[in-house]
Amino acid sequence: MSKPDERVLLSEDRGGVRTLTLNRPRRKNAINPQLWLALRDALDEAGRDRGVRALVLTGAGGSFCSGADISVPEDIHPKYKLQRLTDVALALHELPVPTVAKVTGVAVGAGWNLALGCDLVVATPESTFCQIFSKRGLSIDLGGSWLLPKLVGLQQAKRLALLAETIDAAEAQALDLVTWVVSGAEIDAFVEDLADRLAAGPPFALAQTKALLNEGADRTMRDALANEARAQIGNFATADAAAAYAAFADRREPSFTGRWALSRSDGEQTE
Repeated sequence: MSKPDERVLLSEDRGGVRTLTLNRPRRKNAINPQLWLALRDALDEAGRDRGVRALVLTGAGGSFCSGADISVPEDIHPKYKLQRLTDVALALHELPVPTVAKVTGVAVGAGWNLALGCDLVVATPESTFCQIFSKRGLSIDLGGSWLLPKLVGLQQAKRLALLAETIDAAEAQALDLVTWVVSGAEIDAFVEDLADRLAAGPPFALAQTKALLNEGADRTMRDALANEARAQIGNFATADAAAAYAAFADRREPSFTGRWALSRSDGEQTE
């Protein structure tokens, strides 16, 4: 088990982009209790920090994550173990900023579902993926039972979960489980550019769009339209919509801030 003072999770900020790096490379970034808690706290903090406009999740030492670390038993009720996973999965899913998983090496079990919980996934040709749970005598967790059927359909989800086959990045991309496959030499620059583009977007509008897409699959058309209207009203109350229209008229790129700028009847604006 990691020593109490070991930094199992690294955090770095750059121009509105926060990168969280799982930092247990000797264990291929298997997530131990300390790392589960650090991830939960870091995701909660990122959601509260208005300076964070996009988040990248990756692993140190050439691997993304080999899943939950089951090498050291804990003498606590399984309910409390699973609560740590639930807290992380929900914090990632509900994070109001766009998220990118940068996957190098293995993404296994809960590690793969951690990547799938991100909005976009970038992998290298050498990356491999496995829903290993059944080989460990376990059932799927960290949101995989919800994520997989939505991404690949029920039959392929059952294949991946029941057989626990290892697939490569090309097949994962063909199944829509990876957004881009980029060479190992190019992935850092690719993800940096991608995160910058997301961070430059209108923060309130992107947060609303992300929530609408996450919720839309479980709603009726009537519910979806009502939610879209609610979100759009909020967008028009920010400075970003006006900035976009002005930039379009001037044939330039807009600069988005997410600032609240609801017009008053007297023509003034408030923030």
